[in-house]
Amino acid sequence: MMDGHALTPAHGGHDADAAHGAHGAHDEIEIPYTVHARPDTGVYNGKLGIWLFLASEVMLFGALFSTLILLRTSDPNWPHGWQILNVPLATLNTFVLIGSSVTVILAWANLRLGDVKKGKLFLLLTLLCGFGFLIIKAIEYTTKFSHHQYPSTNNFFGTYYVMTGLHVVGGMVVFAYLLLTADKWYAAKRDQFTNRVEVTGLYWHFVDLVWIFLFPILYLL
Repeated sequence: MMDGHALTPAHGGHDADAAHGAHGAHDEIEIPYTVHARPDTGVYNGKLGIWLFLASEVMLFGALFSTLILLRTSDPNWPHGWQILNVPLATLNTFVLIGSSVTVILAWANLRLGDVKKGKLFLLLTLLCGFGFLIIKAIEYTTKFSHHQYPSTNNFFGTYYVMTGLHVVGGMVVFAYLLLTADKWYAAKRDQFTNRVEVTGLYWHFVDLVWIFLFPILYLL
């Protein structure tokens, strides 16, 4: 027969385990090098990750540009973009994207200086520039569809729709997320949030760079 003293350690052990479990439920795993640079790479993890991701994007668009060049040089009847595409709209889009590169830098700079209000303003302007790009592109696509010019029409329109439609949408989703969570993130983890804006900005600059090559190759040649 067990006496009361024999039950006490078991009960106490149960309480200790419960307390430990409750304490463990509130523990958070700290991800290293989200703010400070790694000693082996010289950059924080987010920046290392985005450079690796951009390397894969370079390979993707490099393959697409190579395909375009091979198709263009092998077809003597390849159409000139300036004859069938809307060059003024594409020119406007070029300035919109260049402006968005400026606003994302200003967003990051103001967050680094501690001005979250201006940082959010420039994030919003960057997002609006992205939406402006898509609206202009939608107008262009709608016009092409009304003229029965589809990706299946010929190789020119196939590469045109794939390359212009692929390169911008993802970055806008990220900017929307950063803008909507700015106050909470910035108050709790200012440096980490600022780094995330920097990383997203690097991707946005890549989007702009791709367009700088797309615009003359597709529209002007």
